[in-house]
Amino acid sequence: MKSYQPDTEKLLTALNNGVLTISFNRPEAMNALHPEMLAGVGALVDQASADDSVCAIVLQGEGRAFSAGVDLKVLQDIEPAYGRIGDLFDTPARQAYSAIRNAHIPVIAKVHGACFTGALELALHCDFIYTTDTTKFGDTHTRFGLRPTWGMSQTLAQAVGIRKAKELSYTARVFRGDEAMRLGLANESVAGQEELDELVTTRVAQIANNSRAAVAAMKDLYRLSQQGESMEEALVKELGTEYEDILDTAERLAAFR
Repeated sequence: MKSYQPDTEKLLTALNNGVLTISFNRPEAMNALHPEMLAGVGALVDQASADDSVCAIVLQGEGRAFSAGVDLKVLQDIEPAYGRIGDLFDTPARQAYSAIRNAHIPVIAKVHGACFTGALELALHCDFIYTTDTTKFGDTHTRFGLRPTWGMSQTLAQAVGIRKAKELSYTARVFRGDEAMRLGLANESVAGQEELDELVTTRVAQIANNSRAAVAAMKDLYRLSQQGESMEEALVKELGTEYEDILDTAERLAAFR
């Protein structure tokens, strides 16, 4: 079995029952993001995606919050250029969200407490977002004179629709987890942390019970809906793409005879 040890103490990992949990570990700063945290997430997701014993990844935060977003103290040492925070953050962030999007297994954002801007961008790249009713969300780019470079303008619009995404970004208003679910940003929102733990445990167990190769194929095929192709083109690709690593179909079908 592979060892999942992060290169930074700002991340924690745990592997249980085929599920890799990656935790932001700066609870004293509401898990504000540092570049090494983003790079570490990217490396760990890539490693787990290539491990046949891992069926899902859960991304969460220690302490009171998922993440308050990029650490503004680090930004004070950066000279912003036309609203960009620069490669110090953008390069590892791209590594992280690319790994999440390209992983062969589902990546689940387990969000509690707070999820702002860069943290929200990262969560939106995950396959699912589960949260609590009182968790605070927000896209605060415009509040600080910044423009997104980690995908907010694309993923938020895909999640909630272009008109609502514009409103959330232009106003930079804070909204809660129960509204996030109504908007379609979160898959489910529950009362509190205990219920969130139970929900995520249930969902990952359901995933683990299914064919890993078939789940990987589904994730790959769902990418077609995000590539801007016509329905006709996407249907042709769905039919024509082969997944030769799905080898357990006969065994699984026989179990229901």
